[in-house]
Amino acid sequence: MEIVKTIATARALRARYGRVALVPTMGALHAGHMSLLAHARNNAPCVAVSIFVNPTQFGPKEDYNKYPRPIEDDLDKCEEAGVDFIFAPSAEEVYPPGQPDIVVDLPALTTPLEGKHRPGHFKGVCQVVAKLFNIIQPTAACFGQKDFQQLRVISAMVDALDMPIDIIPCPTLRDPDGLAMSSRNAYLSADERQRALAISRALMLAYSEFRSGIIQTNRLIATMQRPLLENHLNIDYVAAVDANTLKPVEKVDGPTVLAIAARVNKTRLIDNVTIAPPESLPQRDDDEE
Repeated sequence: MEIVKTIATARALRARYGRVALVPTMGALHAGHMSLLAHARNNAPCVAVSIFVNPTQFGPKEDYNKYPRPIEDDLDKCEEAGVDFIFAPSAEEVYPPGQPDIVVDLPALTTPLEGKHRPGHFKGVCQVVAKLFNIIQPTAACFGQKDFQQLRVISAMVDALDMPIDIIPCPTLRDPDGLAMSSRNAYLSADERQRALAISRALMLAYSEFRSGIIQTNRLIATMQRPLLENHLNIDYVAAVDANTLKPVEKVDGPTVLAIAARVNKTRLIDNVTIAPPESLPQRDDDEE
């Protein structure tokens, strides 16, 4: 496994390989990231990982400075997983001082949900991912479905800019108790973790309700809100949106994302499930009991 820290050496190393699958990360790797690496290996003979805590996607009051950076542990995990090379640049390497700001944005997809509560977040995400794609020039890149909006935005960016990259969506990995794996889970105390389980439980309750035939999203949203409020989580949003446009929907009549963002004290967590009505699934409207 080779580790490079400059754009020039990353490009020189990339030139030695054919198909490359990239897994962009901010480090603090966990089993969810290892799953992404396995998907990457299934899509290309060479697996590259970027480890870069990107400052442009953090808001002024967010956790950039305290975001976990266990680099040695991350490198050990990558080597154990058979990663071929790692790009781990400094912020100055990616964003040289004096370089003009550049904006890559898809407002229709970046303004709802996370965009509403984290202004500028996706401009930073698109900026850094576009730069990583230009530096590494992967043939495929793997992103987790836990960050569904990010996955949708990146896919749309690749399509809009005609980038020759296959975006591989990878399922959300969960701990045995149901909590979606996240680097921010490390912030949770034992009590906070128990309260955080209300997020995945809320989604599963709504999923079960949908499976019983309820397609009115106002009812599904109400179902999700209850366990969050009962466990005193601060809700940023509970939403049901079209999986393609990310616009709110009133009924589940196509692929729909049920999404939650909530805070357990100071720790902000997101999670989602995608639902879609198979033709054989019974459906009933609000006025049918």
